[in-house]
Amino acid sequence: MVSQEQRRRQLAREKFLRQQQRRTDARRRSRTRNAVIASALGVVLIGSLALYTTGVLKDDGKTNAGAEVTESASPSKAPDPCDKPAAGKATTETWKKEPAMTIDKSADYTMSLATTCGDIDVALKASAAPHTVNSFNFLAGKGYFDHTKCHRLTTNGIYVLQCGDPTASGSGGPGYQFEDENLKDKSLKGNVYPAGTVAMANSGPNTNGSQFFLVYQDSQLPPSYTPFGTVSESGMAVLKKIADAGESTGAGDGAPNATVVVNKATVAKS
Repeated sequence: MVSQEQRRRQLAREKFLRQQQRRTDARRRSRTRNAVIASALGVVLIGSLALYTTGVLKDDGKTNAGAEVTESASPSKAPDPCDKPAAGKATTETWKKEPAMTIDKSADYTMSLATTCGDIDVALKASAAPHTVNSFNFLAGKGYFDHTKCHRLTTNGIYVLQCGDPTASGSGGPGYQFEDENLKDKSLKGNVYPAGTVAMANSGPNTNGSQFFLVYQDSQLPPSYTPFGTVSESGMAVLKKIADAGESTGAGDGAPNATVVVNKATVAKS
């Protein structure tokens, strides 16, 4: 006998997978359209790489629907528990290819996110996900994550905060992609990403860029998202504060009510 809670979780997972399929279909249509335009005009669409960047936990089809939900649901907004962002703007720089490997795969690395809501420290899995950690080391060193907004919070069935997009739209990225890693991590049992996991967002296999999500409560997801770090205990307290403030649509999937901005991101070798 399936309980109501199990059914709710099942429906949430099915909704998530449908969203991912819509996103993949939308990207495919965009690529086809751009190819036709490029052929007709005889030009190279320099900006087309943006269409291939990450943002898996972002439902592109909700651009208008989100506004409708906001109007109809009119959820009561909790007070913003976070500070004002530091002065500065997110970078628009992109790169054509994945950075060369510079990290020591046998060493320990920590990523520190100094956010408006508090510091979130992440122990990185360099040996299990070297390309992912190397990319974050590169991007953090370039100031890529500085002044970026964490643009998505899910509070129903899947419990994550998504960050790493300088455009805060769910479609931004560094211009390059790299392969999935560590999908058989021993922490992923029963298709559950446990609380504290930090994993890559993507738009399909091997489409990792810069977007990532932090799991603040056990979330059932297929093992398709590279787990590359674990949030510290104090960082989990920050995530809880953000989650408790809720999201903007009242439907369980939208922008955080808390003003979550990464003022500064650093990756350091321990």
